Amino acid sequence: MFKKALLAIAALVLSAPLALAEMGEDGLHKAAWMRETFKDMSEDLEEANAEGKRLMVIFEQRGCIYCRKMHEEVFPRPEISQYLEDNFFVVQMNLFGDVEVTDFDGDTRTEKDMARKWGIMFTPTILFLDDEAADTETATGAAVAIMPGAFMPGTTLDMLTWVREKLYEADGDDAEFQRYHARKIAERAG
Repeated sequence: MFKKALLAIAALVLSAPLALAEMGEDGLHKAAWMRETFKDMSEDLEEANAEGKRLMVIFEQRGCIYCRKMHEEVFPRPEISQYLEDNFFVVQMNLFGDVEVTDFDGDTRTEKDMARKWGIMFTPTILFLDDEAADTETATGAAVAIMPGAFMPGTTLDMLTWVREKLYEADGDDAEFQRYHARKIAERAG
């Protein structure tokens, strides 16, 4: 009986949010690993490359329950937050925001208009940009991967690792994220 009670308590603790995510005045979650920039994609890419990091753009919106899930249950996990801090230059954008964004082609629009140009319809949506993206016209054209929606910690960490290690350029099964992810799930299980 004691063992069942202990397991029930453990299940409650593990299912509770890891931390309350800080909210900004714009109603979006804020994390220490996010960067405040002028949202000029070429400048952000240059700075990310200078730091040896990958440029990651995350679209969110006020009141997004899936964004909250990511910020309360996934991103705060030490292995994920540390991986983001160490390996990614993260720029947050508001799906309905009015802050100006400059695309690689020099086109300047508000966040909401840039979201339309890039075809972003869901939040959260994460764009992982190629480190040589400056030769492209748009950020979505430069994306090596797009992660729409909320995912569990294992999927998120696998995607971050797959992008950081440029496994999309690999030969064999690891070049396909789903095969790489399936292998990682099997490794964790056994």
